[in-house]
Order: sequence, then C-alpha cells, then structure tokens
Amino acid sequence: MNSRQMELNEVEVWDGNMANSQAFRQADVDVVAAYPITPSTATVENYAMFHANGYIDGEVIMTESEHAAMSGCIGAGAAGGRVATATSSQGLALMIETLYQASGMRIPVVLCLVNRALAAPLNVNGDHSDLYLTRDSGWVSIDAFNPQEAYDMTLMSFKISEHPAVRLPVISNQDGFMTSHTAQNVTPLKDDVAANFVGEYTKVNALLDFDKPVTHGVQTEQDWHFEHKAKQHAALMASKNVVEEVFAEFKELTGREYKLVESYGMEDAEVAIVCLGSTFETAMITIDQLREEGIKAGVVAPRLFRPFPLEEVAAALQNVKAVACMDRSAPGGTVGALYNEVSGALFNTPARPLMSNLIYGLGGRDMTVAGLKDIFRTLDKEAKDGKLSGNIQRLIGVRGPELSFYNVEGK
Repeated sequence: MNSRQMELNEVEVWDGNMANSQAFRQADVDVVAAYPITPSTATVENYAMFHANGYIDGEVIMTESEHAAMSGCIGAGAAGGRVATATSSQGLALMIETLYQASGMRIPVVLCLVNRALAAPLNVNGDHSDLYLTRDSGWVSIDAFNPQEAYDMTLMSFKISEHPAVRLPVISNQDGFMTSHTAQNVTPLKDDVAANFVGEYTKVNALLDFDKPVTHGVQTEQDWHFEHKAKQHAALMASKNVVEEVFAEFKELTGREYKLVESYGMEDAEVAIVCLGSTFETAMITIDQLREEGIKAGVVAPRLFRPFPLEEVAAALQNVKAVACMDRSAPGGTVGALYNEVSGALFNTPARPLMSNLIYGLGGRDMTVAGLKDIFRTLDKEAKDGKLSGNIQRLIGVRGPELSFYNVEGK
C-alpha cells in the first residue's frame, strides 16, 4: 500500500477517468507508463497529479507514443513490477503490436481502454472500434457501463491479471465521454481495504531475479510456437473461472454483484437486444416503459468480452423469438462482431430466434430511449410475423439511404 493514504468520502462524485485513476492509486502500481490521448487523458493526468502530491510511491513515466507506453509497461512488468496504462482509439491502434507481446509473454498489465472511434474521419467521441480491435490480441477484456463499474472493474482487473492461473493482461473498457466524462455517484473502498483486496504483487520469472535467470520474448518458429500459443489460449479460456471467482469475492466485500453476462427483463422476454457499454442502462429504462405497452422486451450485455462467454449468452437467449445484436463499430465488410459472436453462441443450441445486426452510435451519435423503443417495436413485429421486416444488417440513425450487407432473402 502507498505510504500516504487519501481520505475518501463514503460516496464520491467521479467520472469514469477519475474512477480509473483512483483504482490505479489504490492498487499501488509500481509503474504507469503512458502517452495521453482523448478521451482517456484524464486517467493518467489524475494519476500524475496524485503522484505529484505524494500519494503514490510508484513511478509515472511519460513516453513519446502509445507504442512506447505499452513497451514501458512490458519492460517494467517483465522486471517484476505491477504496471498499468490507459489509451483510446488511434493510441490503441499504435499500441496494438505490443498488445500481442504482453499477452504472449504472459505479463500482467492493466489497460484502461476508454472506447473511441477510429479515424478516418477523425473523431474523438465514443464507439467500440478500439474495443473490437483488441479482440484477438490474447487479452482478457471486461466492460464497464458507468463510473462505479469503471472503478470496480479496473480494481478487479489487477487481481484477475495477476492470478496464478491467468498471468495475462486485462483490458478494462468504458465508453468514451458517455462514461469517461460523465460524473456520477461512486462508492469507493477505503485505501487499505482496496489494497488488501488486490493483494501484494507476486513476481513470476522476473528479469531482475538474478538467482533465477530467464529469457523473455524468445524466438520459437515452428518448433514450439504452436504449443506456446495453445497454452496461452488455454489460460485465456480458463480465465473465465477466475473472473467469476474475483466477482464473487468482490460481492462479498462490497455487496455489488457482477456477472459474466448482465441482463434485464430476460425472465419472460420475447424480444431482446444484445449490446455493450452504456447502452445497457438506456435499454433498462426503455424496457420498463415498453412493458407498460405489453411488449416483453429484454436486454443482454456481455460483461466479459474476452474470453467470450458463449454458454452464458446462449442460455440468456434460449426463449426469445427475435434478437437484435447492436454493434457500435463499423463492420468493415461483414456483419458486426457482436452479431457473429452471438450467432456462434446460439448455433448449436435449440434456440432459433430471428437475428438482425444493427449498426448504431458511430462516432458518439446518441442512442436514445426513443430510438430503442423503435428497435424493440420492430423486433416485436418481426417476432409476431415470423420474419425480418428488413435487411439482416441495418444502420440505425444514419442520414441518407439505408445500407445493408444482405437483403432479407440472404442473397
């Protein structure tokens, strides 16, 4: 624990960036190496302020790029330190090469990814383009829907990442501006309670342990590369169990319960959307209002994006008649990633709901209660008609003619 503690109120008013930086501080990180970029700048800016004011014993390293920031984290992690950083969008794109290095070297790193659109055109607002860019990088990826969850997820990320059965880096996602710059009530842990929850850092194969010399980042070629990646993948898939364990421990400590897949209204839902991020809370309000109209609507939101909780998502959607998978990222020549994931989860199950892919909210365009009501009403009509009323893929809220990948006949 840091030598100087901060006195926190029982309830603080924090935005998502402040929530991240406070979790970093309480986790007693040894090295934060960072290069600021909107909208994640305040995460490291706040942390640097804490450091300047004497609340942090570790080091803050301002690097010349996001690639260098993650490289610094990898070096410090390999040396045996607890490390963290934050980025968004183009910064994540520049950092992407090093993400594969961190996961392949099995170095625990916590990355707060404040989700933002990727250029071009240049856009600083939130969508999930950067979240999707990390899909195959070998990192555990979890999602927060509001500032309280950003604090909780980031704090738990250290415990998940450093678990002996995982030893993989973890991304803690939140929506740019919708969460990162929206101040809400947050109930934090006391510094000593948070430090005890995260625990002391356990070094594994540290480069600076001269009694047990090791090599990091070796070349394997065809002799051992496959086996190495298979072992890494096995650890990533098994991390789901550790995430559940950490969630359960956190619930016992705080009373706040998190699940691999969050849902609302799904007990008797006939139509449902699947979404990520802050849209989940908007959907909850929408569902309450639609229930008064007689529409049995529900929402499913994967809290864990990697490894993707296939079984849990499938179980949540077994009894619905129509599902809209909502992707907040340009699909790039196919259906959206979330649509693919959910379709794959359902493929070998009895459920055969009508499946549509909705592209929405790109570049920070708002998704309102009114907009979600239109979506649910369309789903309700499709469920009753037994067929899609339009294309499999639809762009929601875009000006101009609707574009699509497939028409309704699938041609």
